[in-house]
Amino acid sequence: MINTDMNLKPEHLQASLDRFFGLSAAKIRALYARWNPSEGTPVFTIEGRYTSRGWTEWTQGFQFGNAVYQFDATGDRQFLEMGRRATVDVMASHVSHIGVHDHGFNNVSTYGNLLRLMREGRIAEDEWEREFYKLAIKISGAVQAARWTPTADGLGFIHSFNGPHSLFSDTIRSLRVLALGHQLGHVLMGEQDRKISLLLRFLQHAEATARYNVYFGTGRDRYDVRGRVVHESIFNVHNGVYRCPSTQQGYAPFSTWTRGLAWILSGYAEELEFLTGINAGEIAAVGLPDLPTKEATVARFLETAQAVADFFIENTPTDGVPYWDTGAPGLAEMPGYLSRPADPYNEYEPVDSSAAAICAQGYLRLGQFLKHRGEADTGARYLQTGLTIARTLFAEPYLSTDPAHEGMLLHSIYHQPNAWDHVPKGRKVAGGESCMWGDYHLMELAVYLQRLASGEPYLTFFAI
Repeated sequence: MINTDMNLKPEHLQASLDRFFGLSAAKIRALYARWNPSEGTPVFTIEGRYTSRGWTEWTQGFQFGNAVYQFDATGDRQFLEMGRRATVDVMASHVSHIGVHDHGFNNVSTYGNLLRLMREGRIAEDEWEREFYKLAIKISGAVQAARWTPTADGLGFIHSFNGPHSLFSDTIRSLRVLALGHQLGHVLMGEQDRKISLLLRFLQHAEATARYNVYFGTGRDRYDVRGRVVHESIFNVHNGVYRCPSTQQGYAPFSTWTRGLAWILSGYAEELEFLTGINAGEIAAVGLPDLPTKEATVARFLETAQAVADFFIENTPTDGVPYWDTGAPGLAEMPGYLSRPADPYNEYEPVDSSAAAICAQGYLRLGQFLKHRGEADTGARYLQTGLTIARTLFAEPYLSTDPAHEGMLLHSIYHQPNAWDHVPKGRKVAGGESCMWGDYHLMELAVYLQRLASGEPYLTFFAI
């Protein structure tokens, strides 16, 4: 169980953040100089060097988003120009990519971050540059919304790269591109010029994910544990009927792959912030019976986020870094592992620091949302949990301090069942390596915390 420090404040982490931004600058520069985009997308490190893995192109926006965030944190314009140039040169194909569920990763991290900086006055106002970023987000949101599988219960979901039968938990984190597209006034145009609301599909996907991928311990879920998350749900594509839980990267359909939970927690927490700025009439107008009002929608998102947040606290070691799956078989060889800090050097199961980085931001956003809602005690618990996890990650052994190692966050894991992750010589399990989504979410967490510590504008994509 996470040992939440209730006395920790964002400003207490400022020295760690300063150190991190000093380390990250050299790593971003070095990878940008070395990597040839024609060779694919950097995904994870092997012996400290980033390599590609041909599965889906979902991490390139994280690489260039890191450069934009480095400028955000330090004001060093070389990183702004690096991120701008790469976005123009490389990212267009990601905007029109019809084969992935990852638009909110690639395109919000690049076009979305640059649009946010212009909105904040951090970069000079340019009408046509602003319209360029907005157009990319609009099209990205529409392309993502078109990747659609209807379900028998009147909902539907953005299906994963696995195919139209597959609802991934990951996509809830990427759903923000539909939210931004809706905010910008865009719709998806279908056959016979049918206008398809991005907000409706946002709500349908969110409800389908909560209904089928998150367990609440009651009703359909009476046999299961509140807050457990399944990586994937399978549907019959002929009639839209739910068939069974599944997983691609977790241990089993009846255990929790912890990064899948992390996507759920951070996704719903951030989308609660989006709902704050939505007019109640907009939600009522889309006419979704399951979420007929803004109040009901917020309640459902909160129910889901809090269930998984509580589960993670109870099923994670004391320092806030999880093992890769709560049902990983080697954990049986580690009695008491939830009563002490995670051990990335153990002989049985790898930890996943990237899941911790994603969760930390989710806790902070959820805590802030509840605090502003007047639920101070509950909000404080989640805020402090996020800060506790962050303190762990911005220090050794998770912070990558070796200049020769291209990663920022050590001891992440990509795909344990496929044995893709590097096992160092003399070790039995993977460890000591980085991944692009882990680095990006550590960077986003650092910028978010720096703003909290200094009283700068709150880090959000939705204040347009």
